[in-house]
Amino acid sequence: MNLNIQEHTLRIVVLSPVGAIDPLTAPTLRENLTRLLDDGVTGLIIDLSQVSFMDSAGMSVLVTALKRARAAGGNVKLVWPKSDAAKRILTLTKFDQVFALTNTADEALASWKTGK
Repeated sequence: MNLNIQEHTLRIVVLSPVGAIDPLTAPTLRENLTRLLDDGVTGLIIDLSQVSFMDSAGMSVLVTALKRARAAGGNVKLVWPKSDAAKRILTLTKFDQVFALTNTADEALASWKTGK
């Protein structure tokens, strides 16, 4: 008998920043994402629902995380912010076309399980 065995392991981590992601706070987010990616996490869900504001510093962190995750065979999914200001920057920069966005972290996690 021939038997093929394949093990699929996907490490998914949910990060939930609270408040503004700006030049003062973006380095902390970047450090945490870098540490997780260095530790072999390939699936990141960044829950932006409690983010009140995000500028280019925050956007840079998200792009860097996405590039690294995809290079490792993974992905980054975002949860829509509740704040209109934070939503606006995601749509104006067309990040809503680059990242998979969901309404909740649970939806993002479920989408990974279904492959959507």
